[in-house]
Amino acid sequence: MHSGSCLCGAVKYEIDAPIRSATHCHCSMCRKAHGAAFGTYGNVRRKDFRFTQGQDSVAEFHSSPGVTRTFCKHCGSTLQWFSEQPYPEWLSVALGTLDTPLGEIPQKHIYPESKADWYAIADGLPQEPRS
Repeated sequence: MHSGSCLCGAVKYEIDAPIRSATHCHCSMCRKAHGAAFGTYGNVRRKDFRFTQGQDSVAEFHSSPGVTRTFCKHCGSTLQWFSEQPYPEWLSVALGTLDTPLGEIPQKHIYPESKADWYAIADGLPQEPRS
């Protein structure tokens, strides 16, 4: 249903289910991992995601207890974010790595209180603060 890849093309993946929503995360870790004002992710079940090329080029970084981020070890492209708790059957895919159209889907901002001071959230999307 969807396919994607890293910047250099060493890593490719497929997702066999629809991506139903997008989350723009403003936490400092996502900002640093993406080198941008926020990181945008779509959640998919792990069973629906598979690497089709270059899985040996995928590196992991444990950014906080229980949280793993993956990236291409050649070009540095952020690929995934996942946590063993509370949703071990899910992972979040960096939507900027998609090669197939996604279309319009519901979107929201999370952790807006952590946003970069130079960025103004002005798109009218829902904002979900840290609980």
